[in-house]
Amino acid sequence: MTCAFAGRLKKWANPIAFVLFSFSEMKEPAHCALHPFGQIPTYEEGDLALFESGAIVFHIAQRHAGLLPDDANARARAITWMFAALSTVEPPIVDRGIATLLEHDKIWYGERLPILEDRVRVRLGELSSRLGDADWLDDAFSAGDLMMVTVLRRLNGSGLLEKYPNLSAYVARGEARQAFKRAFDAQLAVFTAASTS
Repeated sequence: MTCAFAGRLKKWANPIAFVLFSFSEMKEPAHCALHPFGQIPTYEEGDLALFESGAIVFHIAQRHAGLLPDDANARARAITWMFAALSTVEPPIVDRGIATLLEHDKIWYGERLPILEDRVRVRLGELSSRLGDADWLDDAFSAGDLMMVTVLRRLNGSGLLEKYPNLSAYVARGEARQAFKRAFDAQLAVFTAASTS
């Protein structure tokens, strides 16, 4: 759901449509009415407008089978993993990503990057230990895994994730799911069409 460039999800009846717009449009009043911070993603369903990836996934997961367990305790754990992905694992990954994109030409970048990567490694080590040899974070696949896989994919090409074979395999399992493939292909088709028109 998070896009490499600006876009939002809009649900009309059943299919989900991706609406693309420019970065400048993200800061315009129409978009800020949907997302007060002028960011992505946003999600619209009838008169409901949501922002923040976790809130959007949680809303969808509550309404569609297979993303949250029926058992109350397992459901609570899946929701906990959603929060952990976004609040604990993602921040150091984003900090590193921003530094590599926006600070690589600064004189202090060479000293700062190892510090940022160490912070990522701490989280990856903790997550790797918790996952162990399990397929998913808590027995069956859930919205918690969906969010965690999405967060870990931010490390593609960094070489950091590969140091943890169980996490690399975990991400590969998430990407191999048919639902992931369908969603990825649908989003890619929209972006490809937009870039060729």
